[in-house]
Amino acid sequence: MASVQSKGKGLIFIISAPSGTGKTTLVKRVMEDVPGLRFSVSYTTRPPRAGEQEGEDYHFVSPAVFQEMVKRGEFLEWAEVLGSRYGTPRVDLKVLAAEGIDLILDIDTQGAKKVREKMESPVLIYLLPPSLEDLEDRLVKRDLDSPDRIKFRMANAQKDMKEARRYHYVIVNDRIEEAAEKLKAIILAERGRNRKQSILEKRRKKRNRNHGMVHRKNLRKIQLLGLYHPHDDRFLWDRR
Repeated sequence: MASVQSKGKGLIFIISAPSGTGKTTLVKRVMEDVPGLRFSVSYTTRPPRAGEQEGEDYHFVSPAVFQEMVKRGEFLEWAEVLGSRYGTPRVDLKVLAAEGIDLILDIDTQGAKKVREKMESPVLIYLLPPSLEDLEDRLVKRDLDSPDRIKFRMANAQKDMKEARRYHYVIVNDRIEEAAEKLKAIILAERGRNRKQSILEKRRKKRNRNHGMVHRKNLRKIQLLGLYHPHDDRFLWDRR
């Protein structure tokens, strides 16, 4: 039998971070070690970057296709960033739970707010760089953006990081190994907490069900004694 923590519970883990913090690398490493996790592949209108794979990193679609998906209500949330659109597809939590899967959403702070309005109890995790200087150094070294775009990303990162206080957990990605262990610990802890809540809810329902059975048995005894008539809906001593 699979261990309690080896299966997902239909939980939603939202991971937000400034661009260049190492979020993608961290998530991939954790998914290799923790079973029952699935990455929600977003849709985007931007062209693929070097090394990105269709259906693995993103679903790359045209602006026209994206707009049709918006009209059909296929996105849990969507936004436009630097001239390109990004959208998170809707999910069925009951199906995920039945499959033993937890879902990881890689979205920004604005998208996280929208998801919180539409879904019950998502787990919010914010990933911070060791410092702004370190973040800028990473953006320069990955060589994907122009100097002007890097300045834009840095300005946006400073604003974005202020939202970290609204998240349930904050992880500083200084060393990838340590950050990965912290993220795994959070996921397993949330699975355990969810199982505890499920057990308590089952006990509450059983207790209420048993209480109802006792009430019906006692009422039946009263009826047999002729002290209560269901059609009259009054006890004998209440009748006038």
